Amino acid sequence: MSAMPTTPGIPERPALEGLEAKWGQQWEEAGTYRFDGAGLDRDAIYSIDTPPPTASGSLHVGHVFSYTHTDLIARFQRMRGKHVFYPMGWDDNGLPTERRVQNYYGVRVDPTLAYDPDFTPPQEGGEGKSSKAADQVPVSRRNFIELCERLTEEDEEKFEHLWRTLGLSIDWSQTYRTISDDARRTSQLAFLRNLERGEAYQADAPTLWDVTFRTAVAQAELEDRDQPGAYHTLLFTSGDGDLRIETSRPELLPSCVAVVAHPDDERYQHLFGTTVTTPVFGVEVPFVAHELAQQAKGTGVAMICTFGDVTDVTWWRELDLPNRSVIGFDGRFAAEAPEALSSPEAQAAYAEMAGKTVFSARKAIVEQLQASGRMIGDPKPIQHPVKFYEKGDKPLEIVSTRQWYIRNGGRDEQLRERLVEHGREIAWHPEHMRTRYENWVHGLNGDWLISRQRFFGVPIPVWYALDEEGQTDFDRVLLPRPDQLPLDPTSDVPDGYEASQRGVPGGFVGEVDIMDTWATSSLTPQLAGGWADGADRWQQLTPFDLRPQGQDIIRTWLFSTLLRSMFEDGRAPWKHAALSGWILDPDRKKMSKSKGNVVTPLGMLEEHGSDGVRYWAASSRLGVDATLDPQNPKMIKIGRRLAMKVLNAARFVLSMEGEPGEVTERLDREMLAELATVVRTATRAFEGYDHAKALEATEAFFWTFCDDYLELVKERAYSGDAAGRGSAIAALRQAIDVQLRLLAPFLPFATEEVWSWSHDTSIHLAPWPEAAEVGDGSGSTGMLATVGQALIGIRRAKTDAKASQKTPVASAVVAVPAALREHLEAATADLKAVGRIRELSLVEADELAVGDIVLEEA
Repeated sequence: MSAMPTTPGIPERPALEGLEAKWGQQWEEAGTYRFDGAGLDRDAIYSIDTPPPTASGSLHVGHVFSYTHTDLIARFQRMRGKHVFYPMGWDDNGLPTERRVQNYYGVRVDPTLAYDPDFTPPQEGGEGKSSKAADQVPVSRRNFIELCERLTEEDEEKFEHLWRTLGLSIDWSQTYRTISDDARRTSQLAFLRNLERGEAYQADAPTLWDVTFRTAVAQAELEDRDQPGAYHTLLFTSGDGDLRIETSRPELLPSCVAVVAHPDDERYQHLFGTTVTTPVFGVEVPFVAHELAQQAKGTGVAMICTFGDVTDVTWWRELDLPNRSVIGFDGRFAAEAPEALSSPEAQAAYAEMAGKTVFSARKAIVEQLQASGRMIGDPKPIQHPVKFYEKGDKPLEIVSTRQWYIRNGGRDEQLRERLVEHGREIAWHPEHMRTRYENWVHGLNGDWLISRQRFFGVPIPVWYALDEEGQTDFDRVLLPRPDQLPLDPTSDVPDGYEASQRGVPGGFVGEVDIMDTWATSSLTPQLAGGWADGADRWQQLTPFDLRPQGQDIIRTWLFSTLLRSMFEDGRAPWKHAALSGWILDPDRKKMSKSKGNVVTPLGMLEEHGSDGVRYWAASSRLGVDATLDPQNPKMIKIGRRLAMKVLNAARFVLSMEGEPGEVTERLDREMLAELATVVRTATRAFEGYDHAKALEATEAFFWTFCDDYLELVKERAYSGDAAGRGSAIAALRQAIDVQLRLLAPFLPFATEEVWSWSHDTSIHLAPWPEAAEVGDGSGSTGMLATVGQALIGIRRAKTDAKASQKTPVASAVVAVPAALREHLEAATADLKAVGRIRELSLVEADELAVGDIVLEEA
């Protein structure tokens, strides 16, 4: 065998290092992934509603996992001839950004302060330092927003660098920000249209409230956490004596408006319709019946307080009870007692609680209950689920506030069913994720609260008229014209008024609340697709082909986007939804920032190479969780090995001298027939959104190709007769060409590098392979596997004889079943050449095996 020649353009020692920077720059300069929809009809486009990651800190390995899944689909569709609309957005408004800015710069907002154009923050890079308000410098709202914009821009630059390093085939010219002027205009316009159609409304109602962040919280942002607590047995007074009630929140006793039992509870039939008297405060409250009361819990009787939990809200609303809220926005008890606590004794008892935190107020009322003899025994410790804001550190309270809502089916069965029907218009991958969506829709118990008492976000675009006494008339909502958007009602002025009339009797006042970040993120198709401009692009792109996302935000992002699309267009916003699984640590726990077990991915990409990391992500099917051990990332190492083998195998094939001829040898035709089957399998898998199956089939064949076929034919390719050489070289080059394209979505850097050795264009714009390119449709007979098994046997026999694989063999005998004999007969010349065998005999047997091997004497 002659030495392998060096071919111009092919490196002597190919390497993975540096490919990300090299090809990332060339793709950007060439506009490889640029979307140009000019003149295209809808069928020519594949549009993706890409998740906009929250710009507040750093991306973690879970993002790399799920965004790689999206990129695989984008690359496949592009190679299938689609014009792929693949934008990137940054979700840079909302609470996570505010909290990061507060900690990073050591500041907090004081809306009463004037803007300071020369303000310099007291620190930069303060993560991990105290986040207490007392340790932070107060700044004006405008100064704070400027700091938010500065930090998010810095974060987004880092995110973009990571995505480029990972090789996401994004069109970066389509990038949007959820705080940009265009995003604010789109979000405000959609809200005004919701308001016009009656889908948005404001109401003064009980609201879940986070006392730390001083903001309302929507149902989708809740999570239950097991917390220690205690049951306290209180004695109310009824017509026939003492009434025992167990409660975990005795501090809410001054807000008690009724007691309740189940209507079927025989123990209390005589008390329904009567009144009972609260201990300590001596307030008469009705004894009512409701199906939500639990007969088996405690004594079967519960206090209804305003408001201890969401069940209290239901009782309060359905039983038409009064509101005696006692907890304020700061989580402390109000200074003034409810009017119902009218006696001097009740007023004095409440004074012991006024101004206190929930914990201190609980201690105070327990002491009073014990002193009055109206509590039995000591508190009984329990563990029970308590509702928290998903980003908060303290239990939520329920306070009465005026908020803005969008109807979501929580109080409308017909609307819920419409949402379920539109969900069934979507092809879900995997299918069982649709059940999660439907369970969420059916479990809604209230409309979507969209107003937030924060600062960095999209302002709710309304003003309110002030009456002649200067009181806000919430029923007189002043609306802007669409051409005035975007606007900030705290600085802009409504039609018919002057700026001097702000805040004065007979004038106006602007809404100070902003929208929940999901109220803008739910419009990502509209933001990316130019909906607010009425552009032709919107018709070209919609409904979008794909919504890729994490399974944990079905209840927030997916649901809310579908809701807004239903209101605007009467349809689902996408044709397909692809849900990725979670990343688990070695202990099988979900990786998350809150648990402190996440891995920052840039170092991993730099250490192992992006193709290796992509391979790890691509090996997991949609909806399936993947484990990652950062100390020993086995799958990433396997992926790197595969990428390196692609470089070396392609170099070997492309460096062979000689012209390809007609593929005449049966072994060559059989290999290509098997490859045709792989093409069909991978194509069907990708069409079914099963990238992992496509990778599995392609990778398995590639290793067989390298370890068996390439070894079997390389001697013929170098030194066989003209027909044999031409057949081998043609088959090898065809196979490499097709396999590179099959692997291109998974290993974009290695495959682009190899493709450039023999092509002037990008592999990522090359057509996806068709089975007909390499097979005539007759299919494989299994010859390659049989011959490969014989080759393995020959190698093993030499190893057992402690001989080098290069050692010549005088003779060898291969036992083979009769049905497989013709396979080996057709490949005898190749087997003899690769095994350096002078005489090769075939004998019939039940199983294929190599024996009676005689080495040449030295």
